[in-house]
Amino acid sequence: MILINGQTESRIEVLDRGLQYGDGLFETLAYRNNKIEFLEQHLQRLQTDSQRLNISLSESGLTKIHQELDFVCQNLQDEAVIKLIVTRGVGGRGYFAGQDLSPTRIISSHTLPSYPQHFPQSGITVRFCQHRLSESAILAGIKHLNRLDQVLGRNEWTDKTIAEGLMFDQHDNLIEGTMSNIFLVNSGNLLTPKLNLSGVAGVIRATIIRLASENGLTVIEQTLSKTDLIEANEVFVCNSVNGIWPVNNIIDTQQSYSVGSITQQCQSWLSQAIK
Repeated sequence: MILINGQTESRIEVLDRGLQYGDGLFETLAYRNNKIEFLEQHLQRLQTDSQRLNISLSESGLTKIHQELDFVCQNLQDEAVIKLIVTRGVGGRGYFAGQDLSPTRIISSHTLPSYPQHFPQSGITVRFCQHRLSESAILAGIKHLNRLDQVLGRNEWTDKTIAEGLMFDQHDNLIEGTMSNIFLVNSGNLLTPKLNLSGVAGVIRATIIRLASENGLTVIEQTLSKTDLIEANEVFVCNSVNGIWPVNNIIDTQQSYSVGSITQQCQSWLSQAIK
């Protein structure tokens, strides 16, 4: 199902700024057990990021999004992925947007991806992406529509045994996966990259940071290098659809990891938070 501004439709205006310039935001929502997981956290991020980009997402706009999501969910028969897109709206040619545009709301439902069931338990194989992430302090953390860095990174490999690619910034610092955030465990501490110049600040990332801190685990956001990655005791990646996947092998380094106790504890905390 696809809704555009509340109407069943599969086409958008050619001059929509989301199409013309990637001028917008999106959220990827997991629908399981008859509900959208972490819905309010996703909508809060959408609202915060729209303010950062000066996209006029009003309270009435958020109310309409709630209503439209409810409508989509009522028509779902199985577990699904729901993609929510908000663009700045339809405008003329040129970068100047003006102040009177009405945001476009696009909601679509998709089949939940089918990954091997053993990924959360026994872990995944990852690789290093050669493409480096662009840097912008203003855009860092925002889940905006321009995802060309991730597209280029993900299309570097076709080997289906590799579940994710790890991405670095212009200074070779570890930032994230092509579709995930990343955490390392070292000396009993949970480490995750600072996202002050690039990367997406995921909802599950924020949830893990909160849950770990509430349960007495030290969480440190810092600059991380390949050396930090190689020296880690445990590594895992996360996103809203897949939850937490432990990393057991990096093919570029022949480095391997066990699925450790802290990774398993984070999986348990996250599972409890979803219920």
